[in-house]
Amino acid sequence: MTTLAVVLEQPKRLALKRLDLTPPQCGDCVVDVRWSGISTGTERLLWNGDMPQFPGMGYPLVPGYESVGQVVEAGAESGRSAGELVFVPGARCYGEVNGLFGGAAARVVVPGARLLPIPEQLAEQGVLMALAATAYHAASGSNADGSHKTQPDLIIGHGVLGRLLARLAVAADAPPPVVWETNPLRAEGAMGYDVVDPANDTRADYRTIYDVSGDGSLLDSLIGRLAPGGEIVLAGFYEAPLSFLFPPAFMRELRLRVAAEFRESDLFAVKELIEAGRLSFDGLITHRQKAAEAATAYETAFNDPTCLKMILDWRGANG
Repeated sequence: MTTLAVVLEQPKRLALKRLDLTPPQCGDCVVDVRWSGISTGTERLLWNGDMPQFPGMGYPLVPGYESVGQVVEAGAESGRSAGELVFVPGARCYGEVNGLFGGAAARVVVPGARLLPIPEQLAEQGVLMALAATAYHAASGSNADGSHKTQPDLIIGHGVLGRLLARLAVAADAPPPVVWETNPLRAEGAMGYDVVDPANDTRADYRTIYDVSGDGSLLDSLIGRLAPGGEIVLAGFYEAPLSFLFPPAFMRELRLRVAAEFRESDLFAVKELIEAGRLSFDGLITHRQKAAEAATAYETAFNDPTCLKMILDWRGANG
């Protein structure tokens, strides 16, 4: 069994290739992918060659952890059924080609336990489950020490992750956060919260600031906007070492938290919010390309400021 897949052969060299698939075992499912998303965070780092070393890191690799497809074969011990529409958080099924994160392919072999059934009506929007679960994990539930996470007062960046954080705060009946965005092309689309240019915001009493920009150089300016005892949550992905001036942080008794990747329970929580009508993914997917045009799609996703979310359409790609 083979599949067409996006393969990053080396930084900034992408190809669409046919790869052999690992034969499925009794706990696995074969999924025909309909849509996959392009991450402008981790996949940009893979594209640029700036991704820090992770287990399984190395070129060539198949990227992607935001896929939606239909189960076409379900192993006897997979817990899934043929015909289900599922969210696929990546796959490792390509033999000598690394699956990091392995979801950008027309067909994948995945353990059934990793698949999340989603409503048919969610369709292509299902690719956003990973980002929504990341946002949910950052701001909801408890920390590792048992303390309760605090919803954001201020969010840095009005991309997809920033919008989802804000929408989840509204869904949690928290006070609507303020979102900073310097690019006027991205300032529109707020749903129940305000988007402002930081140059026009004079507040310096934010209790909890969530930074999803991935720009570590902002730390000092963010510390200056905190209330005493305030918290900064690093919810983006930072390729460079982070540093900040100590005296302002000392004066405010800064608390700094790093938000880790989502868990399975976060996916279930997001699914419940969607099914209850409390969370919407409307307006977040702005660009679409056929999988055959993957090279162009990646360039657009990383370089076009009007592109919030690019998805690849894999329907019919396997022939």
